[in-house]
Amino acid sequence: MKLKPETLRRIDEVIPHYPVKRSATLPLLHLIQEDAGYISSEAVEWVAAKLELQPINVLEVVTFYPMFRQKPIGRRHIKVCRTLSCALMGGYKTCESFEKEFNTPRGEVSADGEVTIEFVECLASCGTAPVVMIDDDLHEKVDCAKAKQLSDQIKAESKKR
Repeated sequence: MKLKPETLRRIDEVIPHYPVKRSATLPLLHLIQEDAGYISSEAVEWVAAKLELQPINVLEVVTFYPMFRQKPIGRRHIKVCRTLSCALMGGYKTCESFEKEFNTPRGEVSADGEVTIEFVECLASCGTAPVVMIDDDLHEKVDCAKAKQLSDQIKAESKKR
């Protein structure tokens, strides 16, 4: 596992803030995912060794929390809310539109490595459903037409790289 020196420094700063090393598991996993993009099995073993735990103790945390990914995702991360308000307002169709636009099923990386599309739980904007988060940007009232527009924008940006 290759982490940036800055990440390693931050990890070493975080651990002493907790009276019990085990309590630093969540912050360490967040730092690693921020750097590496996901939590690999190697990262689970590394955190376990760093915190003097068994790997299963770290894996339990990784698999319990849905924000931790265990495999790489695309360069762009499209998260479509699937909770009640968004579902009633067409969130499932919105998600299908993104899947069709990128020819990629949910949870997979597109062939060009550009996107991963996922359903997520509430994005806390129920009054403007359906909502989609692309990377860190929230998009409201995303119907199928707006999903196509956002997809076209992602495709155009990808060609510029």
